[in-house]
Amino acid sequence: MEAPTGGAPVWLAGAAYGAAAAACWAAGFVAARHGVLIGLRPVDITFHRFVWTGVFLLAVAARAGLRDLGGVGWGRGLAMMLLAGPIQVIAAATGFLLTPLGHGVVIQPASSAIGSILLAALILHERLSLARALGTGIIVAGLMALGADALGSIGRSGLVGDAIFMAAGISWAVFGTLLRRWQVPGLRAAVAVGALSCLLYAPAYALLFGFDRMLAVGLRENLVQVVAQSAAGAFALFLFARAVTLLGAGRAGVFAALVPGFALAIGFVTIHEVPTTMQLLGFAIVMVGFRFVLKP
Repeated sequence: MEAPTGGAPVWLAGAAYGAAAAACWAAGFVAARHGVLIGLRPVDITFHRFVWTGVFLLAVAARAGLRDLGGVGWGRGLAMMLLAGPIQVIAAATGFLLTPLGHGVVIQPASSAIGSILLAALILHERLSLARALGTGIIVAGLMALGADALGSIGRSGLVGDAIFMAAGISWAVFGTLLRRWQVPGLRAAVAVGALSCLLYAPAYALLFGFDRMLAVGLRENLVQVVAQSAAGAFALFLFARAVTLLGAGRAGVFAALVPGFALAIGFVTIHEVPTTMQLLGFAIVMVGFRFVLKP
């Protein structure tokens, strides 16, 4: 799709792409929570995230040149796959076995934001502005509120679930930092991660886990996961990359802050999961923190 001409149409198109990417990511979170509730394993959900789109991305990578994995390089591609591929998605889905939707959809993006800011300062030597430092502190306060909710309503297993979400978010932050350090475009990274994930994960899944759980839940539920996880994977990254092209990285980064709110709304409507008062408080505090960390 060609970029629209004129200031207002460009801004509106960029906003539409960014909002659509946030909605796709949010739908992926909700679908993962729904999947584990009906009996799918995190490894099954991860299969749906990477294998179906991965077949297409393998073809794209082959056309771009498998010798250097489309210009990314096999070493860097493997490193990115370990950080943003199946392991990261398995961790995120595992967290939903222990804690409700309101924890995962807030903690993972918040941890990613904190990790990205700290890594940018430590590794990329970017200046940590007062606004971002303040925002980071506010986000930590929001995470503490969610931790208190987990401990009070679930127990220690809830804290374990929260810690898993934090690990998944930090893994994504390291991935993003490496992209910037290596100057790898987002779409090229998506092709490399998706192709490698399909190439390595599909046979490992078939050998180690099998398809019994998928068969048990039926065709309809598997199709839900195929659509939602494919949308949350390569398609969402394509949409976000278009938003970056039209709006710039700074403005496009704002749309990541929409993911928790979109996910809570989608979860309420589709799987009828109502966040507690403490979860909403943690969400509100984190959103205030996002307002500061997203300042240029």
